[in-house]
Amino acid sequence: MKLTYKTEKDSQAHYLFVTGDLIGDEVGPKLVEVVSDAIEEGAKNFVVDLSEVRYISSSGIGLLITMLTKMRNKGGDVYLTAPSDHVKKLLIITKLNNIFTVFDSVEHFKNRN
Repeated sequence: MKLTYKTEKDSQAHYLFVTGDLIGDEVGPKLVEVVSDAIEEGAKNFVVDLSEVRYISSSGIGLLITMLTKMRNKGGDVYLTAPSDHVKKLLIITKLNNIFTVFDSVEHFKNRN
């Protein structure tokens, strides 16, 4: 399933809503660009909503790590929200659940304090 995305932002964070398979295809560099643009705008929190992602390949994992590295190098962080059971298992197997903070939903992220 081809990857599509939309972005939003509010006073707390920049948000990336991803739909489809996160496989690091030709859309991958565009997603990294979205993070770079958010950093240029002064974002400290970047939220990737995975509620509509059914599959992540190793390239997709690499993409998430690249996004995280870019944000952390500028004093920010990347949060993941609403991963499916399949994606949750993948995060546990790869131990990325220890690197990323994962929230059940975007609303949980917004109400975290």
